[in-house]
Amino acid sequence: MTDTTNNSTNGKQEFTINYSERELTCYVEREGNTLHLHIDNNINADLEIQSDGSLEQTSGPTLPPSTLEFIKKEVLGQS
Repeated sequence: MTDTTNNSTNGKQEFTINYSERELTCYVEREGNTLHLHIDNNINADLEIQSDGSLEQTSGPTLPPSTLEFIKKEVLGQS
């Protein structure tokens, strides 16, 4: 997983992520407590931000915990 390559302040972020042994572009759009995730334009998932700052996946193919942690760090600035 690599560092953020393009962040903006409008609730949308873009960065690269290692997923299934490939480096893919990841787009995240935040809408309230929901993150709409698009990986390489073919994997779509929604993540809900919990009150404790953790992420719970609510739709899409099951993502590995390491991917969720990386996204939490990139988008929310939490480790």
